[in-house]
Amino acid sequence: MKKLIIFDLDGTLAESKQPLTHEMALYLSKLLVVTRVGIISGGALSQFLKQVVSQLPVDTKLAHLYLLPTSGSALYEFRNDAWKKIYEERLSEKEKDTIETAMRAAAEETGIIDFSENAYGERIEYRGGQVTLSALGQQAPLPLKKAWDPKHTKRHALQENIAVRLPVFSVGIGGATSIDVTKRGVDKAYGIRKLCERTNVQESEALYIGDELESGGNDEAVYKTRAATCTVTDPADTLRTIKTILSAA
Repeated sequence: MKKLIIFDLDGTLAESKQPLTHEMALYLSKLLVVTRVGIISGGALSQFLKQVVSQLPVDTKLAHLYLLPTSGSALYEFRNDAWKKIYEERLSEKEKDTIETAMRAAAEETGIIDFSENAYGERIEYRGGQVTLSALGQQAPLPLKKAWDPKHTKRHALQENIAVRLPVFSVGIGGATSIDVTKRGVDKAYGIRKLCERTNVQESEALYIGDELESGGNDEAVYKTRAATCTVTDPADTLRTIKTILSAA
């Protein structure tokens, strides 16, 4: 049993922006009894609370759960019946404006996103430690998101164009339709290192489970750490993996 198990969220623990299933919540709660668990993803803290925490059984051992929203640019832990912020690599208003300008220019140059067209909510969202560009809007239906860029070509084109414009920031692929921008060097590897420091766990004693560990995937940064990795295909596969881990405990 690894001393720390870290999960991606969308596509791994749950479908994009969807709550954990009842069974996933139950087994994640069981896992929290025997080891510490981190969850790292591009969403804001509010999204983690909605998708994950609110779905867990009331007796879940939340003291063993660590939340790393906005791609690891922040870390929260549960202490004294509340989620306490341990750190946040927050972007300034000036940095936010610089990033938004680059995103709009890249969208226009590549022709991939037309900001004059209607969207499902905001296309550009400031999340404190991260600015996220969502091609279809923040509230786009899941079927549309899955169909928009199945081969990652659109997101890679946007990522490359934005990265050229923002050399002093980290630009990465986020979810099915999104690009995430954080301070330079702040990514999932950064978050994992900070979490290992906080929990006094060696990186080699941690396991990362995600659905996009391939080259160019949004979990690829994890390979910069010494954490073990496990690739899953979807939440159902993750659930099977958790059950296997528990059966060996």
